Amino acid sequence: MQRYLKTGGEVFGFDISKGMIKKAKIRNNSEVAVGNAEVLPFRDNTFDCISSILAFSYLQYPENMLYEAYRVLKPGGSISICTLGRNVFTAIVPAAYRIGEKLRVNRVGVGSFGEHYYREEEIYTLFSETGFTDLSVERRSFAHVDLKPPLYSLTKKMEPLIEDKLPYLAFNICAAGKKPEK
Repeated sequence: MQRYLKTGGEVFGFDISKGMIKKAKIRNNSEVAVGNAEVLPFRDNTFDCISSILAFSYLQYPENMLYEAYRVLKPGGSISICTLGRNVFTAIVPAAYRIGEKLRVNRVGVGSFGEHYYREEEIYTLFSETGFTDLSVERRSFAHVDLKPPLYSLTKKMEPLIEDKLPYLAFNICAAGKKPEK
């Protein structure tokens, strides 16, 4: 949101978590609301662009979010998402949760939220079937800005190697598309 605001854009933030909405209100001078991206309370052809960061994996009906995004985007508008990708590490997460439950360990990692780890082909198909064009689906970095500075710096330096030489280790999938002009 801050990046859009810095470029002079208008922003509307939407999240299912009241806590995240509270944080967004503190950090940004923009409108935010609690809601579910699978049912967007906006008129058709309202927005120039839509972005979603790490929410897509937690949607119960991701295709509904994409249809809603398509509906509220203006012709020529763009969508970009970053979501959790399936790879060698994330493939073991469900098993780790189950093992933790059997061992009565309350938290294995961050806890199971029923997230879905996507393959690039799945995302491409979802976007394509919704009607988006000019699609781009790529595996991307694993450095997160909320990591402690030394760790963030190290992971940031490793990103080009991972993305170029070992993309199957990158656990984010970034996808972008456009709503065709009428």
